[in-house]
Amino acid sequence: MAIQLRNKPTCTFDQISLGEVMLRLDPGEGRIRTTREFKAWEGGGEYNTSRGLRKCFGYKTAVCTAFVDNEVGHLIEDFIMQGGVCTDFIKWREDDGIGRSVRNGLNFTERGFGIRGAVGVPDRGNSAAAQLKPGDFDWDHIFGKIGTRWLHTGGIFAALSATTAELTIEAVKAAKKHGVIVSYDLNYRPSLWKSIGGLKKAQEVNQEIAKYVDVMIGNEEDFTASLGFEVKGVDHNISAIETDAFKAMIETAVKAYPNFKVAATTLRRVITATKNDWSAILWHDGKFFESRKFAELEILDRVGGGDSFASGLQFGFLEFNDPQKAVDCGAAHGALASTTPGDTSMATRKEVEKQISGGGARVVR
Repeated sequence: MAIQLRNKPTCTFDQISLGEVMLRLDPGEGRIRTTREFKAWEGGGEYNTSRGLRKCFGYKTAVCTAFVDNEVGHLIEDFIMQGGVCTDFIKWREDDGIGRSVRNGLNFTERGFGIRGAVGVPDRGNSAAAQLKPGDFDWDHIFGKIGTRWLHTGGIFAALSATTAELTIEAVKAAKKHGVIVSYDLNYRPSLWKSIGGLKKAQEVNQEIAKYVDVMIGNEEDFTASLGFEVKGVDHNISAIETDAFKAMIETAVKAYPNFKVAATTLRRVITATKNDWSAILWHDGKFFESRKFAELEILDRVGGGDSFASGLQFGFLEFNDPQKAVDCGAAHGALASTTPGDTSMATRKEVEKQISGGGARVVR
């Protein structure tokens, strides 16, 4: 057995995520600065994993988040319901009419093409999710009475405010008390930490959270910034050296945090915005497991690819409890998610299995 999972029959949910879900506004093939129309989606780094597990792999999931009780909040809720993710734990905040005291987060995102990279313009200040705090969720009820097998959260949510950092620490501690597997995507974003203490605060928060994490996700730059580890002499643009850097980083990290049962990352070499080399690597029990390499993967929309990797990885453990299958499922699911628009996956389990087996892109009839 790779990791110690709670028995499925004793748990209502296979996985629950804690994070912000924003309304994504997408100009399609155009640009934010010149468009006259947007397509609306929902998206959030932590939530995207729950949706992928539900829609692609058929697992029962839920999200812990907050919205303003207005039309925009209920539009995002409707997207979540369409994705099959349980909305029972959403916290609703009273609308003040203009968003002075609380609002719903927006994320304007253009995909990029060729030499023009993707662009994200988040508008999430003072959001309902950023105001979440310890005590807002009854973790003993969620993890204990109802039963949950896996909690996923990440460094983006922890960086939204001082209170979301505290809530994240509260959640991972409660999960460990109830024997729930905790996965955490470091996802270091300097812009988010800048106003609440910068790099020093990021490391202080993430180092505390790391003590309770079973499955740590992040590239070598995430580990360096968020946890304070260093790997010298690394060229981050060369995939082979990225692999070596990740291995060196993990060997250091697992000595500092022996509670890590799994550490994993995607490996990307950006050729253009629409063409990347893509693969993944995972550490478990002193061994490294590598996925199939997708050379010059053609990308329609890269946003959310890493989240789909995380949800595929979670599926691999929840279904098979096997590290090789976990990294294979994660890499294939992330690759497929990059071929469709929006943050969330539109792939099917059969498509993931086909890519793992080396299948190509011939017409399916």
